[in-house]
Amino acid sequence: MDYLHFNPVKHGWVKYVIDWPYSSFHRYVKNGVYAADWAGGDSDEKEMGE
Repeated sequence: MDYLHFNPVKHGWVKYVIDWPYSSFHRYVKNGVYAADWAGGDSDEKEMGE
């Protein structure tokens, strides 16, 4: 799921995962699976591979 959620960021469509409105990521945040700032905004950002 990480790859799918990070894909819009990787392709430059949004700056942060939370900014992509069509993602199931929002449901995962609501259910406490991911933090809202997952993979974005930190100085320790990691590049996701394919």
